[in-house]
Amino acid sequence: MMKKLTFGIFITFLVSTCSSKKDSYLIKFYEGKFDEIGVPCGYLNSKGDTIVPIGKYYHCYTDTIRDFGMVMEKKTGTIFGIDHKGTELYEVFKYDNGPDFMENGLFRIIKNGKIGYANSKGKIIIEPRFECAYSFKDGFAKVSDNCETIKDGVHSIWKSENWYQITRNGKRAEK
Repeated sequence: MMKKLTFGIFITFLVSTCSSKKDSYLIKFYEGKFDEIGVPCGYLNSKGDTIVPIGKYYHCYTDTIRDFGMVMEKKTGTIFGIDHKGTELYEVFKYDNGPDFMENGLFRIIKNGKIGYANSKGKIIIEPRFECAYSFKDGFAKVSDNCETIKDGVHSIWKSENWYQITRNGKRAEK
């Protein structure tokens, strides 16, 4: 454990001496031999200061956070988007037991129980306002302002009579 931590701090220092933007990113470090789900992890800044203490999150999905990264909370399994300061921004929509995948440059997020979309830098592009929202495909996403979530075993199904399409800027698509 101490060798890993020392090595992580050394690498952080080495990278920081080559960087012109000090303190603008975080580097993941973890306990143990392998980086896998359930191994305690945290983030150091370019000076080697601990920004996110090891063990705060159950899993750190992102190795280097320049703008945005994803982490999983242990108790609930909730996935959060965090910035390069370690601040939690919003919940990331969970898909197939992991973070939502990027489609057409956007992924789904959740705030106050509503679904919206953010880009790879973590910037919210479409404010969360939908009850149900699918990933973008070919520039459009199927959404609903009122829908019902029906459990189907371990999966869920969304049902609505009011589906419509939106564009990547969040505007309702013309028919």
